[in-house]
Amino acid sequence: MKIPRIIRSGRAPRWPAALAVAVCASLVASPALAAPAGPHPTGRTTVSDPAQYVNPYVGTKQGATDFGNGGGAGNTFPGATAPLGMLQWSPDTVTYQHGGYFYDDNRIRGFSLTHISGAGCGDYGNIPLMPVLDKTPVDHAVFSHANESASPGSYAVTFDNGLKTELAATQRSGIARFTYPAGHTASLTLDAGKAFNAASGLVSLGTDSITGYTDSGGFCGAGNRYRLYFSVTFDRPFSSSGIFADGKLDTTLKSATGRSEGVAPQPPRTAEAQSRPAATSAPAPHPDAAQAASGARALVSFDTSSSRTVTARVGISFVSVEGARANLNAEQGTSGFDQVRDGARSAWNGMLGRIAVDGGSTKDRRVFYTSLYHSLLHPSVLSDVDGRYPGFNGKVHTAGTGHAQYADFSGWDVYRSQTQLLALVAPEESADIAQSIVAQGAQGGYFDRWTLANGGTGVMVGDPLPVIAAGISAFGATGFDATALVRQALSGRKDDRERAGHGRYDDIGFVPVDTNGVWGAAATTLEYTTADFAVAQLAARIGDTDAHDTLMHRSANWRSLFNHDSHYIQPRRADHTWPGFSPDQQDHYVEGNAAQYTWMVPYNHRGLFDAMGGNGTVASRLDDFFGNLNAGPAKPHAYLGNEPSLNTPWAYAYAGRADRAQDVVRRALTTLFSDAPAGEVGNDDLGEMSSWAVWAALGMYPQVPGRAELVLASPQFPAITIHRGGGASAAVIDITAPGASATVKYVHGLKVDGEDSRRPWVSEAFVNGGGKLDYTLASDPDPSWGSAPEDAPPSFDVGPADPVTGPVAGLASKCLDVAASGTADGTPVQLWNCNGTGAQKWTVAGDGTLRAFGKCLDVSNSRSDAGAPVQLWGCNGTGAQQWWPRADGSLLNTPSGRCLDVPNSRTADGTRLQIWDCNGTGAQRWTMPH
Repeated sequence: MKIPRIIRSGRAPRWPAALAVAVCASLVASPALAAPAGPHPTGRTTVSDPAQYVNPYVGTKQGATDFGNGGGAGNTFPGATAPLGMLQWSPDTVTYQHGGYFYDDNRIRGFSLTHISGAGCGDYGNIPLMPVLDKTPVDHAVFSHANESASPGSYAVTFDNGLKTELAATQRSGIARFTYPAGHTASLTLDAGKAFNAASGLVSLGTDSITGYTDSGGFCGAGNRYRLYFSVTFDRPFSSSGIFADGKLDTTLKSATGRSEGVAPQPPRTAEAQSRPAATSAPAPHPDAAQAASGARALVSFDTSSSRTVTARVGISFVSVEGARANLNAEQGTSGFDQVRDGARSAWNGMLGRIAVDGGSTKDRRVFYTSLYHSLLHPSVLSDVDGRYPGFNGKVHTAGTGHAQYADFSGWDVYRSQTQLLALVAPEESADIAQSIVAQGAQGGYFDRWTLANGGTGVMVGDPLPVIAAGISAFGATGFDATALVRQALSGRKDDRERAGHGRYDDIGFVPVDTNGVWGAAATTLEYTTADFAVAQLAARIGDTDAHDTLMHRSANWRSLFNHDSHYIQPRRADHTWPGFSPDQQDHYVEGNAAQYTWMVPYNHRGLFDAMGGNGTVASRLDDFFGNLNAGPAKPHAYLGNEPSLNTPWAYAYAGRADRAQDVVRRALTTLFSDAPAGEVGNDDLGEMSSWAVWAALGMYPQVPGRAELVLASPQFPAITIHRGGGASAAVIDITAPGASATVKYVHGLKVDGEDSRRPWVSEAFVNGGGKLDYTLASDPDPSWGSAPEDAPPSFDVGPADPVTGPVAGLASKCLDVAASGTADGTPVQLWNCNGTGAQKWTVAGDGTLRAFGKCLDVSNSRSDAGAPVQLWGCNGTGAQQWWPRADGSLLNTPSGRCLDVPNSRTADGTRLQIWDCNGTGAQRWTMPH
């Protein structure tokens, strides 16, 4: 049996490793962040200041109904940060939102140094600083949006009391300019014992500086912990200083520790906790942040007689105070506020400019570049400028020279399209991101699902981190240890921390309902099959055929949950029976329902669609499904405000209806995303939802995890240029679509590198090597374009691309035989002298089955025990009919993990075959037709 076809691709050129926003003597950003260099061929699109189109407030206000999965808002933050930055210096409002800032609240309680963008739970919010008047600490200050501004790399606000705060950021440091009104003492508070969640810390006062650390964690109620160090230096000595002890300022106290409780309780969202229904109650939406100060809160005052503007510089580090100082000095030097702010904008323009769009409305450009901006915030740099970082084993490690370690992986979310977008425009950083995943696994002993700083949280389900690395590799990134990644992924498949319920999944081909410690058995099964497929692709890229084969046959396990009566993927009991079912049920799924999860076989839509009844049936089902674009998890329609539905619009292309994909993708982009604060209808999830909007505007999508083919819809803009990196030699993808608009969205023709194409997809070789797409668009659909079966994007199954028919020879050169040429269900399959009859003509099908007389080789009653007999049975897509040829000649039944076997190596005609523990003997060696 042939392995699935692997389309080989070129490798994208590397460019300078450090994504540092070092703003020293010059105003120019680092080479890695410079705008794409070199001459532009005629017609190539450029953009000079894409930062002007970014609105950081998008996602800070609820944009849709809260369906109970974290809220209907983006949960973003508007503050100052650099691309993939460690520091995110941003305002925190009294009304709590997980990004720290709620647009409808005009009360700011502080400016903390760290944030995560778009998560469904809270963490970070460390070390809030707050300028105050007259040595009087305040719970908050009132402001108006008319006196507030935010743009990539900087933020400013003037409170109603006249006090102005301006912030700017480099990758690991920030600078603030506080301008105090006349007639007041200029003061500032800093609380080292405060974060969004329960925290403790140490604060120490110098003559013009404050240093210390904060310990916090508890993301989504998990047990993760981290320590963040800081060093703040002011442009003048303190006129007075002290630390609050028992609520009173003690000016003799120069160092103290303290602790505080979190802003709001968080229900655990780990698989273990969610498997216990009592643990799932949610907090009230948007609670006020009623946080008492910690005992590590300092107040410092300044003499502003010569200048009412006080400048503060802050460096942070997850290693040490010395590391925080070093980061600050390396990235700012003696640069002033304006230089740092301008350098941050230049850095952002360098990254945002890697995708240049032309035409479209101002609103379209604002949605596009805001979405791209949000897609480039995470993962966050964890290592200091000297490469040191805290590992997942609690020890300090050092990244390779010129490389960085990254943190904050919202794995369940971002594996779908955000990390692929990073790999598209930032291949070198992406290689470091993949190597960071390798390091996490090596240090911690397994791959966690959702990691923050230097720890795992266990939040959500599946096995997404290896999928991320596999996707980065597919998009051409090199320079990470792919062999170690595959090795750790194979090990992690047997680790409860990485794969809850893995024992049942390995034994019977799916995670059954009521498996201990599993959240959403059906959803978890599909996540595992996707991970198995993606890592299999990476294994093939590095030449590890054994790992590829092992994982590919596991990727077919989705068939074990496909019910041929209902035509849905359903949860299943361990005895293979089906519980009661309805398409809108949420039981045994995760943040979605059966109707939404049934489409989640992105690597084998062809196999899924055939099981559903063919393209016509599928297209009709998809039309009904997209009758509501954001129905939430309780209705059997699309839920594009959350991840499980994100790939489904593009599935039309596999069913011969590319025109419907063009319609649904554009409708979703223009109705679910806007350039206003309420411009997102679900959590942005560290850039995942925003990345979907970027891909939708480009008219292409990375449908298959672990691969780089792109499925096509239609571009939103008349001209687009994508630079695969920052250097002059980076590959470039040019797209033209004259007349593209909100209504002109249907493809009537496409040229790929000058050649006519009717395929609604492009190959990995095109994506990684660059090229040109020239569209002909119209306002009316063309259902014929991309409709031919041979034009569909590739699906990947465990069998050969083309079915092969012939005898299957085994022990004593005898053949696999249907007893008495019977065709009834249950007819025994046996060993018999090879005779060339129809009873010995077996077709190796593309879906992993072996077929004779139009029926399938089947393990009786879907048993998995050694000695279970095999038979002929009507093909039903279950795991009992899945057979994987291995390198040693054996035929592995995928869900049972056992091999087709001649009992006791008997050679007599009529010996009925069985499954047995794989042992490599002649009784299990078979020669397949080829």
